[in-house]
Amino acid sequence: MPTATTYRRSEVLRSLWPWLPLWTAAALVAIFSHGPMPLFSTRTLAVAWEMWREHAWLVPHINGEPYSEKVPLLFWLIHAGWFVFGVNDVWPRVLEVIFGGVQLVQLSVLARRLFPNRPWVAKAAPWMLLALAYAFLFGLQIMYEVLLANCVLGALLCLTPTLRRAEPRWFLFGLLIGAGLLAKGPVMLLHILFPWLLGPLWNDWAREHGARWYGRGALAVLFGFALLLAWAIPAGYAGGEAYRHRLFFTQTAGRVVNGTQQAQSLQSHPHWFGWYLVWLPMLLFPFTAWPRAWVAIGTLRKPLEGGLRFALCWLLPSFLLFSVISGKQWYYLLPEFGGWMLLLAGAIAVLRERHAALAENYWLGSWLLGVGSILFAGLLFALPYLAPSHAFHNEWIEGAAPYSRTFSMAFLLLGGLLLVRGRGEMRRVAVAGLLGALALNALFTLTLWHKYDLSPTVALISAAQADQHPVAYEGNYEGQFHFAGRLSRPIAELHDGAALQAFAKDHPDGLIITHPDNLDPSASRYALLAQPFRSSWVVVWSAPTVAALRAGHAPPEPAEPPRVFPAPTNLPYQPQS
Repeated sequence: MPTATTYRRSEVLRSLWPWLPLWTAAALVAIFSHGPMPLFSTRTLAVAWEMWREHAWLVPHINGEPYSEKVPLLFWLIHAGWFVFGVNDVWPRVLEVIFGGVQLVQLSVLARRLFPNRPWVAKAAPWMLLALAYAFLFGLQIMYEVLLANCVLGALLCLTPTLRRAEPRWFLFGLLIGAGLLAKGPVMLLHILFPWLLGPLWNDWAREHGARWYGRGALAVLFGFALLLAWAIPAGYAGGEAYRHRLFFTQTAGRVVNGTQQAQSLQSHPHWFGWYLVWLPMLLFPFTAWPRAWVAIGTLRKPLEGGLRFALCWLLPSFLLFSVISGKQWYYLLPEFGGWMLLLAGAIAVLRERHAALAENYWLGSWLLGVGSILFAGLLFALPYLAPSHAFHNEWIEGAAPYSRTFSMAFLLLGGLLLVRGRGEMRRVAVAGLLGALALNALFTLTLWHKYDLSPTVALISAAQADQHPVAYEGNYEGQFHFAGRLSRPIAELHDGAALQAFAKDHPDGLIITHPDNLDPSASRYALLAQPFRSSWVVVWSAPTVAALRAGHAPPEPAEPPRVFPAPTNLPYQPQS
């Protein structure tokens, strides 16, 4: 006989079907449409590669030096796949797709618990989250934030009541706090602190058992930090005194004191208090351009049910705290994106119940997004006419023009989908948002990926190191060549002209990589290789050649003409194995 538990599980599986396969397929297509992105993904892969090559499982390394800026959980998960499948760049990207899918499932379960009388919220929230264009595109990076979001949502799930248990699962709460600390560091606390501290405002059990709520919660937080220290203490001693000082004081302790993801982020990413507020509409697009979403939020009235109070206790103080912190990046808020969609889905569910006319009014629907998509389709269709004009001279416009009419048809169809009347409006918005982000990623791959593909430089540097030629980089090296080239030796960093001259004198057979804004005639004549990178260039020189040019002397003519890559090759990307 099937049990009630069996029915509940089958219901959950049925509810997963519409959105999970769709998102997984779109994410796999997008993440394998081009190679790992410099500098986000390539830096993460460089650290994982050096740990793997040196068997340094405790201490992350980059370019031969201990890397105190990041904690090791993501690297360990990458290594786990490499143990099974071998070293490649396929597994780390599949891992990011898994993280994203887990996030959608977690949000669905969280919505089901917080809105037990509104099953529509559990169905809608994952659809809304997968539609967020920025979250989808950033999730293609091999980075720490989506893993952190899994830890945050998992910890919050431990606080929420179920039908059979009202008291939080404190051990799992502490375990997931520890996982979040090992995924990103003490910033984990900023994402889960307020739902716990404000628990009596949304949780009945917390109101009735306040002492146990805070006492056991504090023990769980200490348990989480104990897990972090279980790695950090032996890693500190294994990494040496300088690494230990950076880990415990410059980085770890500094993060707690400053309340920021990176101790140096107050200096490296400073922005004014309202910076997040200005960019939030872009981060939460397309729902910020959906009139019904604004109406749903605007018509909320007290008393609010527990799920909405939970979302507000989580989002508002966390957003305020991250706004106060000077160091800001868009992706710092990624773990809260699920919370914003939870709040929006809950508000729309209330609107459907209390204001049926507003919930069904066509002019509050997705027509505005549809018109915007059609206008964008018209712009893409006109690109071939704009590209030859001097007034519209732009590399992206020129690169996109050969493909723009094909993509204009895609956005025209999405616009038509958004203009449709009738039920299922939220799903149409979600599907259009996901497919629109996928189309933009494909357009980027066809038009601009050659500006990020460092394969020519990687091949030259890898061959040079194999022939025992030392390699140096002028400026700060971010590890962008190490994994792709499977480099086994560090690349020296040259921070001034004296260091460059000294390297050339000591290593006449060496290579020096520069990163100029523009390609000057000397590079076209004397460099070994030059290729575009982002809005600038990467140029590889013989060390004596660039030293002579910097000293104002004419170097000998090169035996071979430089290899210059001014345009894309349009070759399909092949994963590195």
